[in-house]
Amino acid sequence: MFYFLKVFDMSDQKDGDDAAQKANPQIQLKVPEDQQQGSYANAVSVNLNQNEVIVDFGYIMPNVKPTSIKVVSRVNMTHRTAESFLKVLQNAVLDWRNKQKEIDEAQA
Repeated sequence: MFYFLKVFDMSDQKDGDDAAQKANPQIQLKVPEDQQQGSYANAVSVNLNQNEVIVDFGYIMPNVKPTSIKVVSRVNMTHRTAESFLKVLQNAVLDWRNKQKEIDEAQA
């Protein structure tokens, strides 16, 4: 299942736009080949300032003292995009939990 953030477009603020087109925009998600494998992260750091939200995804290095985290990806976003991301992530996790609960109940 795929979850998408709301696409923010300056045209959202104009009058007379086609409502159906706004409700169902055509979106193609393209992942560059060098990023298709993805990155593993088991740590997250979130920093905020007046203009943006910065999310660092990291990997806790095993058997290293003191504990060290290697940042594998940094994402900068606006507050508006971060709020949308939070909702999408929350819905995805809740859907996953509900499906797992159904599977557990069916196996019992």
